[in-house]
This record gives sequence, structure tokens and C-alpha cells, in this order.
Amino acid sequence: MGKALSQNSLAGSSQGIKMKKELGLIDGVAIIVGIIIGAGIFVSPKGVLRYSGSIGQAIIVWILSGLLSMIGALCYAELGTMIPKSGGDYAYISEAFGPLPAFLYLWVALFILVPTGNAITAITFAQYILQPLWPACDPPYEAVRLIAAVTTCFLTVINCYNVKWVTRVQDVFTATKIFALLLIVAAGIYYLSTGHTQHLQNPMEGTQTEPGYIALAFYSGLFSYSGWNYLNYVTEELKDPYRNLPRAICISMPLVTIIYVITNVAYFVVLSRAEILESQAVAVTFGDKMLGTFSFLMPFFVACSTFGSLNGAIFASSRLFFVGARQGHLPQAIALIDIKRLTPVPSLIFMCIITLALVVIEDVYVLINYVSFVEALFIMISVTGLLWMRRSRPNAERPIKVNIALPVIFFIICAFLVTFPCYVSLLEVGIASVFVLCGIPVFYVTIGWKSKPIWLQRCFDNFNKSCAKLFVCVPEETID
Repeated sequence: MGKALSQNSLAGSSQGIKMKKELGLIDGVAIIVGIIIGAGIFVSPKGVLRYSGSIGQAIIVWILSGLLSMIGALCYAELGTMIPKSGGDYAYISEAFGPLPAFLYLWVALFILVPTGNAITAITFAQYILQPLWPACDPPYEAVRLIAAVTTCFLTVINCYNVKWVTRVQDVFTATKIFALLLIVAAGIYYLSTGHTQHLQNPMEGTQTEPGYIALAFYSGLFSYSGWNYLNYVTEELKDPYRNLPRAICISMPLVTIIYVITNVAYFVVLSRAEILESQAVAVTFGDKMLGTFSFLMPFFVACSTFGSLNGAIFASSRLFFVGARQGHLPQAIALIDIKRLTPVPSLIFMCIITLALVVIEDVYVLINYVSFVEALFIMISVTGLLWMRRSRPNAERPIKVNIALPVIFFIICAFLVTFPCYVSLLEVGIASVFVLCGIPVFYVTIGWKSKPIWLQRCFDNFNKSCAKLFVCVPEETID
């Protein structure tokens, strides 16, 4: 994309105005690792421990969350190479079950999954970057939200301007965040080697056995792994996707799982169960205890981690809304591309606006349960689509074909995660379910209603034209 118009005239081009394949294998790995390792590993340890009840079970949840994510990633590798379209779950659900279920995914992704996840990441970034200024207490609410909003806008501008800038930012901050986690691991190993094993004694004490609470513990764990399917959103921009998509997944997921498990062991070695549950920023509490005068490094590195994660999430998820608009499930203005830089500017700005509306939210852990329920539901639907297409389209080209046991296992576990939290987290699950169902009448009014009044259709057309003029954008097309 950065080369857009290096052939500065689109006239006569056989490719015309469309997003280009500029992402290689290293970029793909950086996107996956960069998105996954973000706010989650610095927020979720407290939630996993709270619902697990014991250190031992919390570690088990982290390991199984990584394993489940790897199984899901392998299933998505089959889906991504069978259906090499940007849009991820939206494209797969659309191919398997048609427009209504695909629209419902787009509906919840637009208003719940993407902006809420981005808001949590932006808030976490702001909390950690401001923490050194308020070492004895939490930073002021207003300051955190202001920094979160400014950061979201800044990264949106970068994504609008140049994709090469996005990937460079992603590569740099991916390396930074891995260094931050390695610092935690090294400090934990040192602390353990000096004989501090008291926090690891009786690791299963207090273990929670209720299925609903176990599912909520997995919600917090899986939230930290969120993003393993984001590379599927940008398949059309990936060089040689049949080869590079599965390779990027197979490199990224084991790396992230190992880092996460060892990082949590380091947390549990240094901090007691009570210290973790009382902490508002686990990594900062860890740094204060282990790094002494260099404790300021921890909030800085965590801020770098979440900054890179937010950058990657903005890049990948904007393509989801771009594809949805291109299919007619969102206003056509969102499917426009900047004529000079070939980036989906209206999609990026639209998502930024919704994210800014959500940064005012305070209770991060309720949000995590809320988002994770919806995400588990639609990932389950996507994998159900994989199983369905094995039967309905048996002869479709599948450059990667996983053993049937993997999607079956994944479906069963997702069904558990969707079902059992209902009686222990009724409010969040109920609100999410109602919001999903509200998408059905919206679909039939905005898309299913083919004979709209002329005045209403003109309003839509005028809105699309105004956006095209304002952002100097045009629809993606091929010019003969």
C-alpha cells in the first residue's frame, strides 16, 4: 500500500484501485504476536486468579487457554486458506451460513468486540504510562481517559497515512513488549533461585470447582490470547497467503503461549495471591517489588506493549468493517479507499469514533466477561461453519485441512464457555445476548428491505458521496 501511486497514474492499470499485497511472513508474525501480547497479560492475571481460586488452577487455565487458541488458530488456517478473503469470521460465516449470521457478527464486532477491546487496550496504555507520575495511587480518571483518547486518534492517523508505517511501528513495539515480558521472567527466575518458594506451596489451595467460575477464568485467560485470528482479517494483503498464513500462526502461537505461562509463573513466584488480587496493575506491583530504583521501567515497557497492540488491532479490524461495507452490510462510505495512499480511511475513522465513545467505561473486568462471551459465541459459529462446509462443500480447495477432531474439540469447549457462565454472570451474558438479537430487526430494516423510499435511499447516497469528497476516497475497483 505504501507504494500506492508510485505508478502515480491509476489509469490503464490492470489492478486499479485496490489494497495491495505488502505483508510478508515476518509482518504476519509481528501482527499476531503484536496484537495478542497487549493489555491482556498485564490485566488478566488478576481475573484468572480471582475466578480460578488457586495459583495452581490459574496456571492450568493459562496453559489450556494457549492450547485452545492454537487449536482455534489451526482451524482458522483451514478457513483462511479455503476462503482467502479479508474479514476473518465475517467472511467465513457469510460463506457457510449466509448474510444474516454474517451481519450479526459484523453488528457485534462493530459495537462490542473491536471498539471495546481497543478501548480496554487504550485505557491500559494510559494507566501504565501515567503510573510513574502517581506512584502512590491510581492516576486520575480524567487524565487516563484523555491519554487513551489521544493515543487512539494518533494511531488512527498513522493507519490512515501509510501501511508501511503501521508495520514498522508494529515490528518495533513487538520486540519491545517481548523484552518487557522477558524482564519479568528473568526477575522471577532470579527470585526463585534465591529460595523464595513460599508462594508456590499448596498451589491448589482454594481451587474453584464450579463450572461457571471456571468458564469465567477462561474468559480472562482467552482475553489475553485475543487476536490469534486477526491475521485472517488481512488475508488479501498477505503475500502468498496459502503458505504464509499457517506459517505465521504456527510460529506465533507456541511463542506467545510459552511467554504467557512463564510470565505468570514469575508473577506467582514474586507476588502472593493477596497482592495480585489487590493490585490494579500487576506488572507495576511486580516491578516495585523486584526492580527497586529501576521500577519505572516496568510501566514504560507495559505502555509500549499496549501501544503496539492497539496499533495492530486498529490496522486489522478496520479491514473487517471495510469488507463488510464492500458486501453491502454497512454504509458504502466505509468501503472507500484513499486515492493516494490506498488505505480504508473512512473505516478507520468510523471505528475510532466508536472506540472514543467507549473509553469512558471504568470496570475493565465486567467488560472482559462481556466481550469474551460474544467472542466465544461467534468463534463457535465460525468453527461450526468449518464443520458444515466439510459436508456441504467437500470438494472445495483446502490447501490446509486439519484433522476433524480439532474443530470438534474446539466446538465443544466453546459451547462450554458460552453456556456455563450464564448462571454466574447473568447480567453481562444477558445484555450481550439481547444486543445480538437486536441485530436481527436491524438487518431486515437496513438490508432485507429492498424497496426503501426514494428519499431514504437518496440520504444514503448523499452520505456516501459526502464521505468520498471529504476524505478524497473512491470505491475499490478494477480499472480496465
